[in-house]
Amino acid sequence: MADLKIFSYLPNPRVWKAQIAAVLGGVDLEVVGDKPRAMGDWLWDSSPRRLTPQDRDPTGPYARTSRRGFQGTLYKTDRFLRAHPFGTVPAAFGGPEACGIFESNSILRAVARLSPPELGLYGHGGMEASRIDSFLDASLVFAREAQVYLLAADRMDAALAGRMTEAYGFFLDGVENALTHDPFVAGEQLTIADISVVCDLSQFLRERLMADRLAATGFTPVSEGLEAAYPRATQHLRQLTARPAFVPYLQHSLEQTLLPASAV
Repeated sequence: MADLKIFSYLPNPRVWKAQIAAVLGGVDLEVVGDKPRAMGDWLWDSSPRRLTPQDRDPTGPYARTSRRGFQGTLYKTDRFLRAHPFGTVPAAFGGPEACGIFESNSILRAVARLSPPELGLYGHGGMEASRIDSFLDASLVFAREAQVYLLAADRMDAALAGRMTEAYGFFLDGVENALTHDPFVAGEQLTIADISVVCDLSQFLRERLMADRLAATGFTPVSEGLEAAYPRATQHLRQLTARPAFVPYLQHSLEQTLLPASAV
């Protein structure tokens, strides 16, 4: 039995955080799911499975009207909704009671807590863990702004672009300042703060692949000039994504979006 199970649409960059931490911490992590359009073919549960014809009853006990991120009918058990009252994915389940854990950074924390404490993925002691939490919270705020912005690439307006520009500058200024004083985001060693920051930033850089779509609405990528404006954050991104635990999840994406060091 896995230490932790995650049910989600796949691939999901938000799940990559937990997967990277699991590799680093030696945690047995099981990830179950399907392509986004196929999530309606699954019974959402602590033991998710593909629907049977009997399950797929629009008037039955599992049928729920989707409200966020999906359209149409989804099939969720009462057990799933008790564990995950917001009804969203990624949905993690841990322990013998299949305790529900939601939000990507909380799932990331759960993996860190299952890792050997001496690794320090969640710091050493309460104060270090709280400092790491500070970066995780800042990263989550940035990621939520980025999600709204990226989904609006074809209908961009000045308000959305301005809000993203402000969130981007605030977040990157903080990361750059932190790396001025320490080799890692939250201190002297790699922690889940680095994992969260790197994953969320690499996901945001997908906007560079949308440059033509943004141009059609009169805008340019917010991250234009990242490498010159934030050299420490950029170098940190390069160094971490070259590590074996990060490569399967981030290397391909960053090869498409990050300028080579020789081009800066």
